[in-house]
Amino acid sequence: MRTEISKTFALESAHRLPHVPEGHKCARLHGHSFQVTLHVTGPIDPKLGWIIDFAEISRAWQPMHELLDHRCLNDVAGLENPTSENLARFVLERVKLPSAKLSAVSVAETCTARCTVHAD
Repeated sequence: MRTEISKTFALESAHRLPHVPEGHKCARLHGHSFQVTLHVTGPIDPKLGWIIDFAEISRAWQPMHELLDHRCLNDVAGLENPTSENLARFVLERVKLPSAKLSAVSVAETCTARCTVHAD
């Protein structure tokens, strides 16, 4: 049996996409209220009854929030082309949990558009 928990965080950030075709609206600087969801898989601790404390996920997220919130994502090293796909990969590679595996990161840039990047 595979168990997954998730926790969603908000980011208010601006970006522009430098490699889209000429005239594409996303080439212009614009902002999103991103929703970033961290997906965690692992065994359920038989004593505690959980994979990991949600508070530990929040603590692991905090440095990423400070790095990305209220920023122009293009100015963050490693996010020069800050598509949702690249943002999800960026987060997946950098958020480290003390006692569980970050198995995927989902990024929603609007309420109807999201992507998920899964760890290998």
